[in-house]
Amino acid sequence: MAYLLQGRLPINQDLLLMQKGTMMRKVRSKSWKKLRFFRLQDDGMTVWHARQAGGRAKPSFSISDVDTVREGHESELLRNLAEEFPLEQGFTIVFHGRRSNLDLVANSVQEAQTWMQGLQLLVGFVTNMDQQERLDQWLSDWFQRGDKNQDGRMSFGEVQRLLHLMNVEMDQEYAFQLFQTADTSQSGTLEGEEFVEFYKSLTQRPEVQELFEKFSSDGQKLTLLEFVDFLQEEQKEGERASDLALELIDRYEPSESGKLRHVLSMDGFLGYLCSKDGDIFNPTCHPLYQDMTQPLNHYYINSSHNTYLVGDQLCGQSSVEGYIRALKRGCRCVEVDIWDGPSGEPIVYHGHTLTSRIPFKDVVAAIGQYAFQTSDYPVILSLENHCSWEQQEIIVRHLTEILGDQLLTTALDGQPPTQLPSPEDLRGKILVKGKKLMLEEEEEEPEAELEAEQEARLDLEAQLESEPQDLSPRSEDKKKKPKAILCPALSALVVYLKAVTFYSFTHSREHYHFYETSSFSETKAKSLIKEAGDEFVQHNAWQLTRVYPSGLRTDSSNYNPQEFWNAGCQMVAMNMQTAGLEMDLCDGLFRQNAGCGYVLKPDFLRDAQSSFHPERPISPFKAQTLIIQVISGQQLPKVDNTKEQSIVDPLVRVEIFGVRPDTTRQETSYVENNGFNPYWGQTLCFRILVPELALLRFVVKDYDWKSRNDFIGQYTLPWSCMQQGYRHIHLLSKDGLSLHPASIFVHICTQEVSEEAES
Repeated sequence: MAYLLQGRLPINQDLLLMQKGTMMRKVRSKSWKKLRFFRLQDDGMTVWHARQAGGRAKPSFSISDVDTVREGHESELLRNLAEEFPLEQGFTIVFHGRRSNLDLVANSVQEAQTWMQGLQLLVGFVTNMDQQERLDQWLSDWFQRGDKNQDGRMSFGEVQRLLHLMNVEMDQEYAFQLFQTADTSQSGTLEGEEFVEFYKSLTQRPEVQELFEKFSSDGQKLTLLEFVDFLQEEQKEGERASDLALELIDRYEPSESGKLRHVLSMDGFLGYLCSKDGDIFNPTCHPLYQDMTQPLNHYYINSSHNTYLVGDQLCGQSSVEGYIRALKRGCRCVEVDIWDGPSGEPIVYHGHTLTSRIPFKDVVAAIGQYAFQTSDYPVILSLENHCSWEQQEIIVRHLTEILGDQLLTTALDGQPPTQLPSPEDLRGKILVKGKKLMLEEEEEEPEAELEAEQEARLDLEAQLESEPQDLSPRSEDKKKKPKAILCPALSALVVYLKAVTFYSFTHSREHYHFYETSSFSETKAKSLIKEAGDEFVQHNAWQLTRVYPSGLRTDSSNYNPQEFWNAGCQMVAMNMQTAGLEMDLCDGLFRQNAGCGYVLKPDFLRDAQSSFHPERPISPFKAQTLIIQVISGQQLPKVDNTKEQSIVDPLVRVEIFGVRPDTTRQETSYVENNGFNPYWGQTLCFRILVPELALLRFVVKDYDWKSRNDFIGQYTLPWSCMQQGYRHIHLLSKDGLSLHPASIFVHICTQEVSEEAES
């Protein structure tokens, strides 16, 4: 089965050496460094490791899991061990999602180069795979797992075991019948192509065949006109259906004669439905499609909280990796907590906790290197400065020297602005958000302290609810300490994002400017939305707002960002290291617009006179009815791969997140013992008041009557990016990684609710 990919992989000296295997040192920490034998398998797609050459090996990683490969000097951990190991012999394998990096040290510079170059070649190969090649790779992986004795062929016993691994519960006689049909060589085993045929017979899609025959006059093909009818009637493609039909036939029809005759076979039809064009996410929303010339405050901005943390808030590890990962996933606002460090060098960590510390200059270097790799729209550094005057000057030096021209140090064009610049104006720029020196602020300080005391008395939680650096257990000592004086050079770096204390919406309107921004704890923001949601919307139409998680979230859990987006809050900061529903929503919103980290808010949230209240939305919004038929599922993964005999009982839950009346969920019944090709055929119906704010989350769960249903996969997207018609939803893992080829097949239909129906 490995031949499927070997035929396409280039013959390369590095890959041949990797397939022979190499002893390397696996490094986890300063004290954990162990020799392991790493070997690229014959399929060229998986790396296994053992304690020594010829020892019992086990899988280490798949090439499809690898994001990138870095040289030794780019690794935080290996740099700390530079006296022990030459950096040129080390390298780091960085994985997609939240999986920890793998740091390795080879015995020579040449061996390290062999592995780095070979891995980069393979990662490039996997990245450029088309849909068929990815399916071939998936099949090859399964064949290797099922081929117990690794002889390149599979007996019926091995096939039965593999079916259980693949989530298939099948009648033994029927399975044997399919096995015999596929065994064209009559050897009693299945080899490469025979296994492919067996898989094809397993994955026949009667529900797609039925749909195909509904539009095909002869049941064999769709003519151009028949396909145009399907695109107009079912897929709601409108006037572009004729041109689109020709494009899609050319793209998905496997036979050259079919392409020439402008007809679509059943294979071509299925290819289209499973493709990006047949996806629920509208392909026109993937590239940069929004107006990027409006003021910054008119956009939702992908924002991170305590970006340096890769664990919890009390004892977790601080790492430059937190910044790299956040920036690579499109985050545009990162948080930097800076404290006085030893030897005059400022450090970044979560103050008054046991979290580890990192040099500020390393953080700045990482931001400079990775800020614009995913998106060239502006990056905001939210500085929480706790440093002495002397170390603030060091902060300024590092920012200006390391970031150079990337750092915005003066207003654009040198003219006094009347509104915030746009993301387009600020392309390639890094902005500092922080305190700024102004004489009149000195008069406001007592008022700020008085308000803080009143809040503390009224609300016990509010004492813990301020920005996390205020979580000092020794608050008595803190009161005695003199306040740090802001260094003028650092103050000067704050151009458009001056941090100010929020007192009330009236106070902001009367005393603040458009370039001033306030931060709110989640509790404070929630209460403001309840008390004066419409005023909050108006406030966010002219000023930037940042919301951050409660100080009580010591486990780095997240809040639901949707309720703050409903009020137009722009920088809703998330603990990006923590997977779950809340990060699914964040990823879902920012999946659009080329993943650039900026999404234009709906027009009613950009109007300073808006009467919109997120808690009590009323007309002129056009309510919509959403009808979703959940049809079938394909190749759903197991929840627990260690239990060979267990088969999932899948159900689909559709969740809507938006304004409070729209937030709801419905689910199908479960299908017993079938994760391979379950069929539901159930219709769910929703009424949505404010579709412009709605996000849809499709979740597949494994039904369990004894405990909570287990998570299998999910996909989240904005209402505005949803395509109608027959669509596949390609599932993602908890970490937001592809679970290819796992999907669910649905039919989506939206209708405007008539005024008569509303009354």
